[in-house]
Amino acid sequence: MRSTSSKLRNALALVGFIVITFCAPLMSIGSMPGAWYAALNKPTWNPPSWVFGPAWTLLYTLMAVAAWLVWKRVGFSQPLAFYFVQLALNAAWTPIFFGAHQLGWALVEIILMWIMILLTLLSFRRVTPTAGWLFVPYLAWVSFASFLNLTLWRLNPA
Repeated sequence: MRSTSSKLRNALALVGFIVITFCAPLMSIGSMPGAWYAALNKPTWNPPSWVFGPAWTLLYTLMAVAAWLVWKRVGFSQPLAFYFVQLALNAAWTPIFFGAHQLGWALVEIILMWIMILLTLLSFRRVTPTAGWLFVPYLAWVSFASFLNLTLWRLNPA
């Protein structure tokens, strides 16, 4: 009986981490790309818009699983505090960039987010290497996104 309740608790926790993680992009509804973004000067290597949905879906899923693995080992502790800070920064970038059209401030914000992602990755890796590895694609994507943000800011001075 105890094993069944433990499995149910773990499954519900995984669902909880998935829901919480996927709330980050929901916070930016209404700040999505539109005519303003379409009119920006973009580098030739700017990804097509259809790439972002599948990429972020995969990344948010990997992030949630990583957080869940850490929670299973150490509960709510410093690594998960880092996780939630980087998740809040993740949620803040879209309204700054797409909503407020503040490419420079979005660049500052994404650099802070990148730092928190790295701290989260390193703290997760200390708890369970698998969780750290699950964060590597996210760090790589945000590294690319940071460079894209910088390039867009330089190509489109205010």
